[in-house]
Amino acid sequence: MPIYEYRCENGHTFEVMQRMTDDPVAVCQTCEAPVQRVFHPVAVHFKGSGFYNTDYGTKKRGKELRDSADSGAEKTAAEKKDSGSGSSTKKPAGGSSDSTAKKTD
Repeated sequence: MPIYEYRCENGHTFEVMQRMTDDPVAVCQTCEAPVQRVFHPVAVHFKGSGFYNTDYGTKKRGKELRDSADSGAEKTAAEKKDSGSGSSTKKPAGGSSDSTAKKTD
């Protein structure tokens, strides 16, 4: 038989072992206040050849993701630094090019 957890409006928590077909408890065993059934998520861990280790969050996996993000940010910063220095392909300062220069006779 399953064990169900209940919580009343006054904060009392208690467990009741009852059949699935039994009606849920309606009042607190301590103070007779109305109660609600408490639901908890069930931990499910799938194992087998159809599942990958990366399907589950682990501390190691989180660290790997942070490290790869940090290295990506460092690479981007290095690329920006490299593009800012070195040979430039900017136009001459004056905004004029050889073909549009004024001719003087």
